[in-house]
Amino acid sequence: MASKVEEGRDGAVTAEDLPKAIHLTTAERAARGKTARSEVPRASHAALELSDDRDPVGVLDEGTAQRVPELVPIRYGRMLTSPFAMYRGAAAVMAHDLASTPRSGLNVQLCGDAHLANFGGFASPERSFVFDLNDFDETLRGPFEWDIKRLAASFEIAARHRDFNGAQRSAAVLGVTRSYREAMRQFAEMRNLDLWYARLDLGDFAEQLRASKDAKQAKLVRRSAAKARTKDSMKALSRLTEDVDGEPRIVSDPPLIVPLADLAGELDVEAMENEIRALIRLYRRTLQGDRRQLLESFRYVDLARKVVGVGSVGSRCWIALLLGRDSADPLFLQVKEAEASVLEPVLGKSHYSNHGQRIVEGQRLMQATSDIFLGWVRNPKGLDGRARDFYIRQLWDWKTSVDLEAIAPRGLELYAQACGWTLARAHARSGDRVAIASYLGKSDAFDRALAEFASTYADLNQKDFAALSAAASSGRIEAKLGL
Repeated sequence: MASKVEEGRDGAVTAEDLPKAIHLTTAERAARGKTARSEVPRASHAALELSDDRDPVGVLDEGTAQRVPELVPIRYGRMLTSPFAMYRGAAAVMAHDLASTPRSGLNVQLCGDAHLANFGGFASPERSFVFDLNDFDETLRGPFEWDIKRLAASFEIAARHRDFNGAQRSAAVLGVTRSYREAMRQFAEMRNLDLWYARLDLGDFAEQLRASKDAKQAKLVRRSAAKARTKDSMKALSRLTEDVDGEPRIVSDPPLIVPLADLAGELDVEAMENEIRALIRLYRRTLQGDRRQLLESFRYVDLARKVVGVGSVGSRCWIALLLGRDSADPLFLQVKEAEASVLEPVLGKSHYSNHGQRIVEGQRLMQATSDIFLGWVRNPKGLDGRARDFYIRQLWDWKTSVDLEAIAPRGLELYAQACGWTLARAHARSGDRVAIASYLGKSDAFDRALAEFASTYADLNQKDFAALSAAASSGRIEAKLGL
């Protein structure tokens, strides 16, 4: 953790800045949940009241001024590929919509963008294959139901995208909400350390599927895991680099991948690379001592801007190539810009002044295990001369995600159950799991309310997609498809 001296330089927050813990008895915590239920009934979460002047395109366009101008049309182009892609990039729109919904008052560390594509598999530091949340750009403390509402709606929208029938869509949506509720009740009974160590291992998940006689889905999970194990820095080296004077350099593929030398123009590239090395030294301070020493065994070689995701397109995202003992010992780091969470206009500012730290601390709290190189840094002077926050992690480390275009109805239902369990575990680590479990109760009242909400929001998302398409056609926004 950074010191008080470092706080002025990189915006770090220390333990002394955080609120003191309050310890209630289990009975008091359960009573808190029941009180919340009486004040905000579970059925009330089906409601969605919107203002007459709601403008989803305007909300989306508010943040474009902070993005790389030439990349903004790519963002809109990716969002216009389908209503589900629109939903993926519209976390800010949903944050505005959720602002008027009933709030339980039971706060947790929110993912802030908990749609189904932001879950997936990756390598743990022990080299096992785990399933977890994997995107925390919007993380902030807030009412637990906001994450589960966004997740439930994503399953409804994804199922519609695949033309699944009503029963199949309902099975997926109710699967995620029921799994969340039942898992939270289980976590409420756990000892604190047992909860902290709980995680979903993909190997164990495949075995559970096989034991339940779902051999087809078990085979798909094992196949996906085997393929993901090949996705690492060595694969990135072969895919993203070329040999230049006996050493690898990142290949230019504009506008999706652009090396620093091509972006610098008339600026002094050598001076900029010296600044990058200084920033890497600052970033090292946010790592554990042993991981800091490991990072120090690599040397910086190259840097490029890389377009990633859907909603993130236009933010400044870089990939850095470092080398260890030789050119066959690469480490690729993703250096991603960290802006204010889309939840902050609604829920208030983060107590972390460095948004890179906000993301990293939220990720470490919500994930069962995190990337060993996860850290943050503030660059006081970027290419445009403006101070910017970044968080850093490995580019590829066995990362895999659901193939929405190929998944079958039964597979989507099982995936929903895994996501519900995982989100409940993340919330149980950061909030009052006993109070939340008490609030949710044993019946399916909350499940049914969220299923109704998900259906209503999917209808709304379809209208938003049409509005974005119309905005592109009229010239209100510029969209580039196919990138």
